[in-house]
Amino acid sequence: MSDHPYAAAGVDIDLEATAIKALIRKLTYRRRGTPRMTGEVGHFAGLIELGDHVLALTTDGVGTKMLIADALQDWTTVGIDCMAMNTNDLYVMNIEPIAFVDYIATDRLSTVKMAQIGAGLNEGARRANVDIVGGETATLKGLVNGLDLAGTCLGIQKKGAVVTGETIVPGDVIVGVPSTGIHSNGLTLARKIVEDYSDYGTILKTEKSLGAELLTPTRIYSESLSVCAATPVHGMCHVTGGGLLNFKRLTRYGFRFTEPITPPEIFRWLQKTGAIDDNEMYRTFNMGMGFAYIVPKSGVSAVIANVPDAQVVGTIVQEPGVFLKDKEIT
Repeated sequence: MSDHPYAAAGVDIDLEATAIKALIRKLTYRRRGTPRMTGEVGHFAGLIELGDHVLALTTDGVGTKMLIADALQDWTTVGIDCMAMNTNDLYVMNIEPIAFVDYIATDRLSTVKMAQIGAGLNEGARRANVDIVGGETATLKGLVNGLDLAGTCLGIQKKGAVVTGETIVPGDVIVGVPSTGIHSNGLTLARKIVEDYSDYGTILKTEKSLGAELLTPTRIYSESLSVCAATPVHGMCHVTGGGLLNFKRLTRYGFRFTEPITPPEIFRWLQKTGAIDDNEMYRTFNMGMGFAYIVPKSGVSAVIANVPDAQVVGTIVQEPGVFLKDKEIT
């Protein structure tokens, strides 16, 4: 494969970052009167002042994981992914998700597909304790080929309890939480590797098929609310598209991962089969760590008490950047 296989597969992370900055630079208008937004565009969620509280909005979709669901004719879990990708971007700021709307765009409606998607959305809502208050379905033949599932989530929190990363300092500890697999990012590259070198029915050492592994729904990190209630948390990260590079959104300081979570078999299979180097793997996939807490040393025990499968993976350092042991991820 090329030096940047994800870009060759169709997703250029660097171009995406540049394009998003070009978009954000044009978003200059600010509402007059109250309530109005607080903070800047570009964090995991957007905030709106409301008295002593803030409301928060986030939006995300399932992406090309839908194509794997189509290939396996199994859409029962993608609704969980949609809910997770939205609620996790609220949990990462210690904001409680309360309401959700979905958006489905398709070239043609299928009652079987819609029922399965609805079941997944409902299960995701149960896991996150969220009301699904509405949504929109659009039949867009000629514009959409297949089905795209996305959503928007509303959250709320007291102003002083929001976690943004502003209090992160060198010496803080990074506590990582395992993912349930590939989640909903990097699927364009994962699909290319599977389709070029194997098939979704291939059985891994886990005794699960590639298709089943790739459809495993995204973990919902709702325990972050109890962690933040138990100990000061300086920052959190939801590890999505961009892998470890997501951490750069939190602070100007650096992140040194000295004891990373061991990647599950699905990542090892993708790396070996696709001949992908570590840098590309860790800038594309979550590599087994879907969420992380950044806390003072005194807070580590509280994190692990609330999230038993969490583990210390690294520290905050003065030098800017993201370092996997001795190598910088770029």
